[in-house]
Amino acid sequence: MENTLTTEQKIRQAATKVFLEKGFDGTTTRDIAGEAGMNVALLNYYFRSKQKLFDSVFDEMLQLFFDGIKTVLDQPIPLKDKVIALIDHDFSMFRKSPALVIFVLSELHRNPDRFVPTIIGAEGQFMPHFQQQLEEAHQAGLIRSIDAAHLMSIISASTQFIFVNKSMHMKVWGQTDREFEAFALEHKKLVCDMIINYLFIT
Repeated sequence: MENTLTTEQKIRQAATKVFLEKGFDGTTTRDIAGEAGMNVALLNYYFRSKQKLFDSVFDEMLQLFFDGIKTVLDQPIPLKDKVIALIDHDFSMFRKSPALVIFVLSELHRNPDRFVPTIIGAEGQFMPHFQQQLEEAHQAGLIRSIDAAHLMSIISASTQFIFVNKSMHMKVWGQTDREFEAFALEHKKLVCDMIINYLFIT
């Protein structure tokens, strides 16, 4: 059993790397097997097909992202701190793996019927409660009226764009990796300030 788990983990790690680089259509099982250091027959023994392996890896990545959001929203902290923590979560995820954003968006566009139910199910675990928190804060005169879906979309869009376009941004502005890192941290602070200043009345 231990060897099986180790082999599956190795395949998943290789598949994640190759899928992020090439997407589903650009990836072959031979690519994944080569990255994992094994033959195609062994890979097929564990996952049967590229589609099954892709589904497993993609669902795992989505779940990891949404689990992080749920962890933030479940914390018993003030709403302002929670919004800042959500920005930190998205920023950290996109900073760690900017290819993940491009990958997820392209695959959702390629096959929305397959993955939208997964997203709806994940968001259903936390969005209603977060919406209730926002409504209660609005009724208490603490924040402007805002839908949770709008707030989450604003946070996501504001944090992901610079990482999706990192290479182009660095070339256009002539930045080194260190300079881009400083720019990204400053950008996160600006996003926090703008969202907090707009949302909170007091």
